[in-house]
Amino acid sequence: MARQAYSTDLTDAQWALIEPFLRAWKSRRPSPSGHEGRYEMREIVNALFYQNRTGCQWALLPHDLPPGSAAYYYFGLWRDDGTDQAIHDLLPCQARERAGRAEDPTAVVLDTQSIKTANHVPAATTGKDAGKKVPGRKRGLAVDVLGLIIAVVVTAASATDNTIGVDLLDKVAEHTPTVTRAWVDAGFKDEVMIHGAVLGITVEQVRRTDQRPGFVPVAKRWVVEQVHGTLMLHRRLVRDYESLPASTVSHTLWASTANLTRRLTGTTTPTWRNTGKALV
Repeated sequence: MARQAYSTDLTDAQWALIEPFLRAWKSRRPSPSGHEGRYEMREIVNALFYQNRTGCQWALLPHDLPPGSAAYYYFGLWRDDGTDQAIHDLLPCQARERAGRAEDPTAVVLDTQSIKTANHVPAATTGKDAGKKVPGRKRGLAVDVLGLIIAVVVTAASATDNTIGVDLLDKVAEHTPTVTRAWVDAGFKDEVMIHGAVLGITVEQVRRTDQRPGFVPVAKRWVVEQVHGTLMLHRRLVRDYESLPASTVSHTLWASTANLTRRLTGTTTPTWRNTGKALV
């Protein structure tokens, strides 16, 4: 009997975007053993989407989804062999073409966000953001003008924006060589601009010019800040629970993949916010 669907499940149209790649990936694998071959790939991705969106522990995945041990097996496997990145990178090109843009971007926006970590996260991979006074890790993003993620870097929160900016530019230049311009805020200094020039990317600092109190969207920079906010709808990313920074990168990619599949198919996931009815 088919199980009742969760709101995070892939629709048929969304699965059609991912399934050809995973079918090819599976065909290249040796004879299945252990977890491999026991669960449908679609259900594994459904489990990853559910866990990312709800923030639950692997062991607390619902019983009608693949068990946490199986979901985490594939999560780690796809993190380590680059499958998560490859699946994600299939989708922005389609989203750009649908928006009437060239397949590959020529400009990106860089920004960082400091996230608190859980108490079991190794201290060697964490630090304290000296400016924002946040202990934990720092997530750096490079996004295009449509808000599509091009590169992700995760470091200790004590790392400077310059260090993260240099790493992001390296990733952008390696994977998206069409990019020739990057916009950043005042936290990124000359080191990032010099490194960009070496890579053939003009880095422009976009400063806030008004004196109004509170948050004010700044042209060009606003898109990456919006992406940071959208990622927070995936509760697994609100706090960093991962022992490995690479796992945090992978969770970010899966969150972006979920967003992209909805964007490309015109579907939405209901918000977890209270919509008026009391929850008891």
